[in-house]
Amino acid sequence: MTQGGQAEYICLPEDGPLATKPLNMSYEEAAGIPDGGLGALNFLRDAAQIQSGQTILINGASGSVGTYAVQLAVHFGTQVTAVCSAANVELVRSLGAHKVIDYTKEDFTGNGQTYDIIFDAVGKSSFSRCKSSLNQKGVYVTSVPAPDFLLGMLLTSKSKGKKQLFVAPGLRSSSDKAKDLVFLKELIEAGKIRSVIDRLYPLEEIVEAHRYVEKGHKKGNVVITVN
Repeated sequence: MTQGGQAEYICLPEDGPLATKPLNMSYEEAAGIPDGGLGALNFLRDAAQIQSGQTILINGASGSVGTYAVQLAVHFGTQVTAVCSAANVELVRSLGAHKVIDYTKEDFTGNGQTYDIIFDAVGKSSFSRCKSSLNQKGVYVTSVPAPDFLLGMLLTSKSKGKKQLFVAPGLRSSSDKAKDLVFLKELIEAGKIRSVIDRLYPLEEIVEAHRYVEKGHKKGNVVITVN
């Protein structure tokens, strides 16, 4: 939770949130795991308490968090519906999604389908809009909570019905983050998860990298290379 992630070097304590790089990944492929991978794991496992046999819809399935979320949801044994643009349909299918919705052609909140979990990985929906698409005890999780989200989370926490939930992955303890990194490392080395890299930029082109990301159309991760 400190600055320096785009520095050439950074110093961390020996007992910090560290794990050895997966043997079957390059440094560039591994770079996105502590952000998108950890985030997806915390949102699905800790917030949504994902269980085998459930149905889940992932909105923003082609982004950094979304691409890992699709793969983790498949690993946890759920039936995955992914929402993305037409350009990314084949990508999310290759990650294991069982059904893909092109948001430019279909509004998932109006098709009559319901889910045990709706995970908005890009913060472009809301609990009120998605409520009718949740099963009776379904949960709505977002990675980008609106200003009034925490109040709604408090109110629905007392209900036996549908809930809206959020966790702050960055505020977890270093030891918990380290355990989660090891968990993800094992899945990666077992071939259960892979990284999706849209573009690589050298450190001296980091301004252009930010400009590209801010267009909002990247697939998976944009990675800075340091030689």
